[in-house]
Amino acid sequence: MTTRITSALAALALLTACGTEHPAPTASASVARLEANANGASASDASFGPAVAKDLATLRRVTAPYHDFATGKDAGWDTQITGCMTDPGGAGGMGFHYGNTDFIDGTAQVDRPQLLLYEPESNGKLRLVAVEYIIPYTFHARSDTPPELFGQQFKQVDAFQLWGLHAWVWKENPSGIFADWNPNVNCDNAPAESRMVMAH
Repeated sequence: MTTRITSALAALALLTACGTEHPAPTASASVARLEANANGASASDASFGPAVAKDLATLRRVTAPYHDFATGKDAGWDTQITGCMTDPGGAGGMGFHYGNTDFIDGTAQVDRPQLLLYEPESNGKLRLVAVEYIIPYTFHARSDTPPELFGQQFKQVDAFQLWGLHAWVWKENPSGIFADWNPNVNCDNAPAESRMVMAH
């Protein structure tokens, strides 16, 4: 891990709440979710054009195994970056962010999201709801032109000193698939000590 990545994660860690590990969703629950969601495809994907729809399908394909939280951890998304995040202004939630530090290298590739976002469920399990691509300012200066992926510009996230782009590929987001917050996501089922109320 480079010094830049270590520094970026250290900065993120200062802003996180200490969360506890949660059990993984069962494989059967993951399969049921996929089948109920027509293999994860969203009707809105086509509105972005065929190239973006293809990239979103690729993202769903490569992240589908990580509905099982333990599988995601074993594959490298084993660093809890934040507690369970909600927006103080009422825009919704994000859930827990788990990072694959090997992917925090200043690049943005469809099939290598740096973060997986999990929402806590009432049964104590974690549900995969989205991914986030991040590029710390140490790799791509805040003053530079925003990075792009899926035809979308990354947003400045000064609280964490990075560029970020969400893709809500596993839970419908009425605010838009690339919106920061999802009003359908909350942290009501997260332990109190792991909740973060914070603007992103």
